[in-house]
Amino acid sequence: YHNILLADKQSILQHDGHGNALAQVYNHVIMPLASERDKETQVLWGIADFMHRFNRKPEGMWLAETAVDTATLDMLAKHDIKFTILAPRQAKALRASGDDTWLSVDEQSVDTTRPYVVHLPSGRSIAVFFYNGRISRDVAFAGLLNSGKIFAEALVNATPSADHAQLIHIATDGESYGHHHYRGDMALASCLRFLQSNPDVQLVNYAQYLAMFPPQYEVRIHENSSWSCVHGVERWRSNCGCTDGGNPGFHQKWREPLRNALNWLKDQADVIFEQEFSAWTNNPWHTRNQYIAVVLQRDAETIDRFLQNCCHVKLSGEQKIRAIRLLEMQRHAMLMFTSCGWFFDEVSRIETKQILQYADRVIQIAE
Repeated sequence: YHNILLADKQSILQHDGHGNALAQVYNHVIMPLASERDKETQVLWGIADFMHRFNRKPEGMWLAETAVDTATLDMLAKHDIKFTILAPRQAKALRASGDDTWLSVDEQSVDTTRPYVVHLPSGRSIAVFFYNGRISRDVAFAGLLNSGKIFAEALVNATPSADHAQLIHIATDGESYGHHHYRGDMALASCLRFLQSNPDVQLVNYAQYLAMFPPQYEVRIHENSSWSCVHGVERWRSNCGCTDGGNPGFHQKWREPLRNALNWLKDQADVIFEQEFSAWTNNPWHTRNQYIAVVLQRDAETIDRFLQNCCHVKLSGEQKIRAIRLLEMQRHAMLMFTSCGWFFDEVSRIETKQILQYADRVIQIAE
């Protein structure tokens, strides 16, 4: 953890003031399936958590499973996030800035070497990068981590002949580099050394590249899309057929009733929270947004300062306990939508058990 923080500081010096680290939505919820209120809390908590750790504002934010809709992009832009990263199949159409005609694109035809801008209905905008899907899959499944040199060559050879600056970039799970592929971290280090020695290559990060080469093209996205479900975001609410492939004959009919049950529980918890907290503050949901300060530093002084700032009345000791319990109910109500609870075939895996434990805590406090 110390080295991750140190690496970001070093990257700021190496990349014109732009750090490598990205923020993320707070607890890996599928954002298109979240309410507007929850979207905002996920973004604000993600930003606050990032600033607490890295001591700077984030420029980019990773979306869980790259699940996206226009409302999610607008929420990122509202809170000054400059860019996010999506899968190539999430691009729907593009046009050069100033052109009238939109051109339909797909995973094969979208140029992943350039950034794009999405102009949002609110008047805001945000930049989007689409990662190279083929090389990303080859890292995960085709043995690119067997050799740092081959890995580096795959990246360099992915550069198409073009008359514009090009960014070659991939998106992979961190667990690829050691857990799934033995000594994959060493292959990555070797790959970077080969790239650094190549005079035709400059190592950059997204924020630096965006500052050097602002988007010249606009893009439209596929609404309610993600990288890990070809049916959009159905993997997290229906028996869409997307599985982890590990259990032949299994189905996912349990996904819909699980989603419906937790949505019902969330609605009940929201009513309780709003009714109870309205006695102490004019805006309970703003209070929830600020609660990340307590999550990050749980001590009496932080709690007292937080409640004094958020409540228009002085709370008794018993009321303070009640207030924190209500906020913990809300925290667990968001945690129970963590995406991996729906991702796999088997409903009794640890991931689904975990989100049901969060739900159990919500019920306990609500009662």
